Amino acid sequence: MPRLFTGLEIPSQTALLLSMLRGGLRGARWIDPENYHLTLRFIGDIDDRTADEVAAALDRVRREPVEIRLNGLGSFGNGKPHAVWARVEPTAQLAELQAEQERILQRLQLPPERRKYIPHVTIARCKTSTNEDVAKWLSEHGNFQAEPFVAGRFVLFSAKSSVGGGPYLVEEAYPLAA
Repeated sequence: MPRLFTGLEIPSQTALLLSMLRGGLRGARWIDPENYHLTLRFIGDIDDRTADEVAAALDRVRREPVEIRLNGLGSFGNGKPHAVWARVEPTAQLAELQAEQERILQRLQLPPERRKYIPHVTIARCKTSTNEDVAKWLSEHGNFQAEPFVAGRFVLFSAKSSVGGGPYLVEEAYPLAA
């Protein structure tokens, strides 16, 4: 049973910049740079037949390439941080691409995503980091910025059932070109 999600790949130059942020955060488990990505839609654990349906349905997406800008850092967690990430500037193009995938997956009877979509690139999982640890790290690194890049395709990734962070495999790639 594959665990699937859609996303945009991060170019090696941008991944290198993100990897330079590694370190200095107690209790963090850093994501390997080759596993950096911008999730569009987490699908989850599904059977092989549904996975084939998902792959075929995503092939109908017709969108222009999307410009991606990373600027700033943040963290997720209610009361206790569980991840730190690089902020992706929201754009109409990105929101439309994500929303189209959400509609396609719901038509396949997959449950809707309950969380509000916040575009980001996770750079570390916080195992035992405290709020103070994360606040200090963010204050030291929070002005992060990278050159914009253009995503010319989105991909269907698979992941092993685990706590997240990879390795991720590209199962299918879909060009962005209307």
